Amino acid sequence: METIGIILLLFFLLFATLGTVVVVKTARAVKRGVERRTAQARRVVEDQRLRARRFAQPGDIGELTQLRLDLRTSIDTTLEAVDGAGLPEATALLARLNDHARSLDAELKLLEREPDKARIKAQLPSLTERAHRITHSADSLRWAAQDRAHHTANDDLAELTHDIDLESTALRHWQPTHQPSHDQIPPGTG
Repeated sequence: METIGIILLLFFLLFATLGTVVVVKTARAVKRGVERRTAQARRVVEDQRLRARRFAQPGDIGELTQLRLDLRTSIDTTLEAVDGAGLPEATALLARLNDHARSLDAELKLLEREPDKARIKAQLPSLTERAHRITHSADSLRWAAQDRAHHTANDDLAELTHDIDLESTALRHWQPTHQPSHDQIPPGTG
């Protein structure tokens, strides 16, 4: 009787431990999902705010806002293209470029709040040049990833078409399996 009780206790402890592990992993996964969606929602809200600000505040502030939007758009679309293509080296390069873009975005964000208009005007050319270098690099990487994906798809389609043509030819090319010759016909049947 004692051994049955010990075995039941061990099963209970095993199931309780497994249940705890499952609950903890699920909670962590839910937390990561909520954090990711919250970050995405914040990003969407900030992008919409930037678009509105671009039109509401013309001049240097509007130009700063446009630079931030251009940086974000270029990096985001390049990230989508590179991730979809499965290019680890390009992903690593883009991560480094993204670090520069975030740094520049932070500088532009601070400069948007700068009360001294002369300071904004003085820093705008160098910041614009940096932004253009980053967006050009991101665009170049994106275009290369898109060209590679297009080339790969064309090669795959050409190979598939060739394989289908071969199979179609093989399916249409048949020979009789075995036709009896006059020599093999039994007497009296022919």
